[in-house]
Amino acid sequence: MTMTDNTKLAALFLALNLIVFLVYFLDKQAARQGEWRISERTLLTLALIGGSLGAVAAQQILRHKTRKEPFRSILAAILILHAALAMVLAFAPLWAPRLHLDF
Repeated sequence: MTMTDNTKLAALFLALNLIVFLVYFLDKQAARQGEWRISERTLLTLALIGGSLGAVAAQQILRHKTRKEPFRSILAAILILHAALAMVLAFAPLWAPRLHLDF
């Protein structure tokens, strides 16, 4: 049984978000132990490249950076951007025939 492209994409998305969750977990552990921390820029970049769900899940579950501004607002904006992009990609095939575009 071969994996379809959509299945591969979903598996990659899940793996990326699990990795991002793990990175946030490691940063939370470092914060608790007073050790070297992962920069906010790195954490937000990981969210931006596709790990926003893992980042938000880690933020809520681990209670990590929940009061830190502007980190919270930037992460929320990334999540909204990803949701909007997902909607466009989900509905683009439906819009293409009406707009005479080839996707």
